[in-house]
Amino acid sequence: MAPALQIDPALLLRAQGLRVVFFDVDGVLTDGGLYFGASGETLKRFNTLDGQGLTLLQKAGITPAVITGRDSAPLRLRLQALGVQHAAFGVEDKRPAAEQILTTLGLTWSQAAAMGDDWPDLPLLRRSAFACAPANAQIEVRHAAHFVTRACGGDGAARELCDLLLVAAGRYAALLADFDA
Repeated sequence: MAPALQIDPALLLRAQGLRVVFFDVDGVLTDGGLYFGASGETLKRFNTLDGQGLTLLQKAGITPAVITGRDSAPLRLRLQALGVQHAAFGVEDKRPAAEQILTTLGLTWSQAAAMGDDWPDLPLLRRSAFACAPANAQIEVRHAAHFVTRACGGDGAARELCDLLLVAAGRYAALLADFDA
């Protein structure tokens, strides 16, 4: 059975050859809300669609990397469960952190995509070959993006980007077939 997903061919061309994707957390992998428990601990809500997308990227040979301005135990646990090996926590200036990950992976900005929702993400979005923003991202970020998802951050937006990248890499249909057997 053929995949139902349809993507603009111009976006697919722009997304070809990407090998790493930088994700922000709050407002991208979460809804951006900050939840605090009675003892002051931070709670985060992650969408399983997004998690599956990051897992599929790894199966396709595309490295998901997280660069976030905050740090929390729930985030570290979630990334560990997903097998995300490249992450920078509590980062104010995200560009140097991204450049360090690129160097570690032996990649360049021309092989990178980035997804963010607010001004601290702009340096990554403007340097990456493919920039993405969730539907509820701040207006300047949406304007800088090549692709704005239909979903909001924390509600499947990251999965939309992952699916687009899988199609561009020619891996979407084969990965889908593994589940459709």
